[in-house]
Amino acid sequence: MGRMTLWAALAVAALTSEALAGPACAAQTKPLFASDEVIRLTIKGPIPVLVQRAATSEKPIAGSLAVQGAAPETLPVALSARGITRRQQDVCTFPPIRVEFPQKPPATSLFRGQKRLKLVTHCRPGEGFQQYVLLEYAAYKLYNLLTPASFDVRLAKIDYVDSDGRPIISRIGYFIEDADDMARRNDMTRFRTKSRVPVAQLNAHDAARFVLFQNMIGNLDWAMTAGPAGTDCCHNARLIGADGATTNFTPVPYDFDFSGMVDAPYATPPAQIKIPNVRVRRYRGYCRHNEEAQAVAADLSARRTSLLAVIGAIPQLDAPMRQKATAYLGGFFDQIGSQAGVADLLKACV
Repeated sequence: MGRMTLWAALAVAALTSEALAGPACAAQTKPLFASDEVIRLTIKGPIPVLVQRAATSEKPIAGSLAVQGAAPETLPVALSARGITRRQQDVCTFPPIRVEFPQKPPATSLFRGQKRLKLVTHCRPGEGFQQYVLLEYAAYKLYNLLTPASFDVRLAKIDYVDSDGRPIISRIGYFIEDADDMARRNDMTRFRTKSRVPVAQLNAHDAARFVLFQNMIGNLDWAMTAGPAGTDCCHNARLIGADGATTNFTPVPYDFDFSGMVDAPYATPPAQIKIPNVRVRRYRGYCRHNEEAQAVAADLSARRTSLLAVIGAIPQLDAPMRQKATAYLGGFFDQIGSQAGVADLLKACV
């Protein structure tokens, strides 16, 4: 089932160049991610308890998720706090949430085929924080336009309600596609390892695309060959490849709230990278991928209009934030618009 929206038109235009398009999707997109229409939900449960213990506990609480609209349904769910930075009360007063379905959603459900989903939330109650959610959502949509080897996302307007029915807050959030589903959709599987992955095991073109995209949005909060000690590779990225493969992995990025394009108030550069703020770009690609990076840069430059149109299509993004994000991306496109500019960018390779 395709997306019969502006995103479909943008994707058709983007895929006229095959260099960035990647493989055709092998598996059908599940219902939740088969449309870009904003869904309306009610999440009910002891939300205050979840919020109060977010920084110290991932213990799930029982609740329910109700879909409003033409096809209403109510499903039992288990809700738990997730993430790292955004679970800290001094950063966010409302944590990102993991939504699990203890019972298999029925065949008629919008959530058919879902078991465990990440829900990105609003961090703080102020209306301005809605804009950061929308800009991070926009980053996913930008990468969707470049390749199907990317995480699908779905916007939702969510009414959070306490167990006794008391309204808590209504805010925009979005669901992120499960990593295994994303891999299957691309006829691949997720590669799991707690060890560092040699750069030579990455698909050179896909790695170059990954890095240039991160540079485009000004994101430095990632690693595509390792994760934090004791965790699966990689930091804010997942590796996918052919079933049973031990090389030629495609890195797939996620989690963009520390990017310069989003410019969240709590975002800071990685401690090891000496720049004044997250709006300052720093290229972190591998020198061995420079040839592929030059080809990717040329394709990105050719897609400038389509990519900037993504920002213009984000619902409820206000004009000042839209203009700020467009101008920020424009700085990247200005640099890669010439061979000299690309050569200067790639000088920082490692």
